[in-house]
Amino acid sequence: MSKMLYDEVPSLDLTHFTSGNADDKRKFVEDLGQAYNNIGFVAIKGHYLTDELSASLYEVVKKFFDLSMEAKKGYENPELAGQRGYTSKGREQAKGHDVPDLKEFYQVGQFVADDHPLKSEYPDNLWPDELPEMKTIAKEVYQKLEKTGFEMLRAIALYLELPENYFDDKVKDGNSILRAIHYPPIENPDALPPGAVRAAEHGDINLITLLMGASADGLEVLRRDGKWIPITALPNQLVVNVGDMLARLTNNKLKSTIHRVVNPPKEKMKTSRYSIPFFMHPKSDMDLTCLDSCVNEANPKQYDDTTAGEFLDERLAEIGLLNKKK
Repeated sequence: MSKMLYDEVPSLDLTHFTSGNADDKRKFVEDLGQAYNNIGFVAIKGHYLTDELSASLYEVVKKFFDLSMEAKKGYENPELAGQRGYTSKGREQAKGHDVPDLKEFYQVGQFVADDHPLKSEYPDNLWPDELPEMKTIAKEVYQKLEKTGFEMLRAIALYLELPENYFDDKVKDGNSILRAIHYPPIENPDALPPGAVRAAEHGDINLITLLMGASADGLEVLRRDGKWIPITALPNQLVVNVGDMLARLTNNKLKSTIHRVVNPPKEKMKTSRYSIPFFMHPKSDMDLTCLDSCVNEANPKQYDDTTAGEFLDERLAEIGLLNKKK
């Protein structure tokens, strides 16, 4: 496959895969693989999330972050390692960075029935009493993005020459997270610790990330030649990128591309930025051992064997959200 340097994220139409003819489907898989080999990100239209539903979630999320700190902290439980409810500013830093990111966030996890075998593994979601509509809106967004993620992973499976449904049973009722992020205004940039940014450079932990259009610019991706290029999700698009779990599984055939959220220019320092990514995780028992088809003399095995649950715990500890017991 030829290598190229993109100046922007390639755009693809998911309906070519979900309802196109055999040639459309094959071309979508080929174009997706090309993009994931070269830049690790694609912009997708033809997905299952409507602009109206996206706007509704952003509206309720902004209302939540406008609540008093005392009210927000009522939905923060450090024992949940940031996996449900509210996480205040200063608690998470990127792997390998000592300075926390300039953000606060609210996380929604998987919805399973009380008699589901995984119920004991997934903490209950925390819903703000002040915003009763949040549960209905967030659940619908979660399920639309999850449905889109299933189709993306089916295309990825075909690109990897695996059965189309390879990921289905691994991500059904998986440990996926919908994260609403608020990057507060930067009132006094001169008082920031050295190196403090809205989100330091990092790779995502999960299989794939689906990002709804953010409220402002700032997201940048590191190209293979070391150049940072800006990324913006248009209103009708999702930006979908490879995460570290998929990189491990494919022995870096699909690369988890480093990205960051930079601080705004001076004239926009005192404005908020909001972003809502969906981190698609498998069930915790998924084996992330490198696929045999992705290991050869030219590309020897680069990762130790692990499961998705073990890898998640390791990374949550590295970014400061989980205290590992000695």
